[in-house]
Amino acid sequence: MKTIHYSPLSGESKNFELQTNSENQIISIGNPHDQHHMDWVKPGAVWGKVHCKYDLDVKVTRRFTDAGDLEETMVFTNNTSFDIYTLSDGIGIYTPFPDYYTKASIGLTKCCNAHIWCGNTSSYIMGLRQGGEAPNLGLIVQHGGIQSYSIERGYDFKGREEEVSNNRGLMILHPDNFILHPGESYELVWKLTWFQDKADFQKRLLNTQDYIHVSSPAFVTIGNEPIQFQAQFGGNLPETPPTILCNGERAEYEIQGSAVSVKYPVIQSGEYTFTITWGGAKTKAKFLATLPLSQIAKSRVNFIVNKQQCIDPKGHLNGAYLIYDNEEQAQYYSHLNDHNGGRERVGMGALIALYLQTHPDKKLHASLSKYVDYVTRELFNPDDGTVYNDVQRNNDQPRLYNYPWIGILFLEMYKLEKDSQYLNWYFKLMVHFYSLGGDKFYPIGLPMRESIKTFRQAGQTDLADKLLKMYKRHADFIEETGQNYPESEVSYEQSIVAPAARYLSDMYLMTDEEKYQQGAQLQLMGLDLFEGFQPDYHMNEVAIRHWDGYWFGKRRMLGDTFPHYWTTLSGLAFYDSELVIGTDQYTHKARKSFRSILSLFRKDGSASNAMIYPMTVNGEVAHFYDPWANDQDWGLYYILKHNEF
Repeated sequence: MKTIHYSPLSGESKNFELQTNSENQIISIGNPHDQHHMDWVKPGAVWGKVHCKYDLDVKVTRRFTDAGDLEETMVFTNNTSFDIYTLSDGIGIYTPFPDYYTKASIGLTKCCNAHIWCGNTSSYIMGLRQGGEAPNLGLIVQHGGIQSYSIERGYDFKGREEEVSNNRGLMILHPDNFILHPGESYELVWKLTWFQDKADFQKRLLNTQDYIHVSSPAFVTIGNEPIQFQAQFGGNLPETPPTILCNGERAEYEIQGSAVSVKYPVIQSGEYTFTITWGGAKTKAKFLATLPLSQIAKSRVNFIVNKQQCIDPKGHLNGAYLIYDNEEQAQYYSHLNDHNGGRERVGMGALIALYLQTHPDKKLHASLSKYVDYVTRELFNPDDGTVYNDVQRNNDQPRLYNYPWIGILFLEMYKLEKDSQYLNWYFKLMVHFYSLGGDKFYPIGLPMRESIKTFRQAGQTDLADKLLKMYKRHADFIEETGQNYPESEVSYEQSIVAPAARYLSDMYLMTDEEKYQQGAQLQLMGLDLFEGFQPDYHMNEVAIRHWDGYWFGKRRMLGDTFPHYWTTLSGLAFYDSELVIGTDQYTHKARKSFRSILSLFRKDGSASNAMIYPMTVNGEVAHFYDPWANDQDWGLYYILKHNEF
């Protein structure tokens, strides 16, 4: 970059309160009508800072529009004697929305969930306050385009690694590639606008001239399902019809006023990228076609048994299902928590136990029996119900999250083998869980309603009644707590809100008590704020998560994980929502949430724990599936539990 000039702000607005530094850069954005006085610029960051690797002169101007929005214009000019070609992350513009986690009492009014869509000329960031209360802040591109984004991550604001999961980082937008001859300029314009909620933001998108809004009932198709979507044009229609390409080849469509409809046959599984050019507008949409669920599940469970089970009679890990490194084609174990022989890895056993209930297989069953022997030897004490963190019944770091996962394994084993010992173990495990304070904890995957149903069907009504009393105390705490969530391994996250919604829904459906219904509705509203509607199978109805690749992946890379398998927790919460709140406003989200994780599984049964979505993270190339198969099988477990999806 040769020079950059930030011009003073032009005009005044009753809708914005801005603070700038000595260089005319914005360091604070507020709404004068916001009772919480939220700052929409992340602490310590500079809004709109431009990074450029090329010999371009950059001029940044800002003005208030007649509608009261803040319009920002960035002009890149080639004042050299040679052509300049830009690529990928060669230019970056910082848009540091305050998307980070802290105490709920602060974050719900002071922080946001930022949903980013880099769709060329149809690009935006939808900033939803974490508590949902308006005003919310959106960024909508008016001229030029955005091709991708990067994340600049650190630790927390004080440099503490243990807080790394709470800090999503700084968001950096990368303009579309362009070529400038000497004396030419490229202009990128966007506006910042206040909005009420998701529906209001969508209306604003559709009222934006040349914005192309793509919607679909499914961005992930299964088996021979065709890809279907609608593209709606914002503003005045161009005189020429659109051109739609799928993976570079023309796709047929039908025009319906200001929208086009596409129904595209799936020939083989894989990614289908559609590019839509309409007048001067251009955007994209990404779909994934997968194999039938039965084939995905069969390949995966056989891969686990053949490649991921430890056979080592001399070691404590004998029988364990371990991490698999797809690059080195080798099993991996470390006593490091998220790489060890317990915890989230139990999902492999639960998946196989579920699969065998409808697909008997002697080899798989024998493998699972070895695994259960391993669990009861190394990870669980049948005498008192203790669940351990790793082999040798090691509890260097006791963890309440581990209890429901072993419990799910036991429930599935009971359903598979009808041995009441598994129900006895489940009950002991739950008693111990609650003795440790589990009723004030937000666990992931606790099968409240399913376990009660299973115990009653097995004739264990006395134990079912005792379980229900424990669950009810737990649900009462969640209902009374509302949105004042206690901090956990991450201060605030989708996998705190989703279980809260699920457990209150379960309790309402078991007791018909109105307070649980009302509590569930509040949690569902908060949960929906994590979900975006970008036209990309990686992101559509996929909850924002941004730390899992660091803890569970081989690359140890921070950054947005789209998708991550725990997005299925949202699907679980949305699944029964119509029975709970009486409307279907969340029902369609369940289907998309469950399907979204299927890109983590390959035809040969190999898998990845997460997809690191941004173009770069801290300057390192990202946008890849991590090489480790680690904890993703919980996602496949839950989609098979609801196999009508």
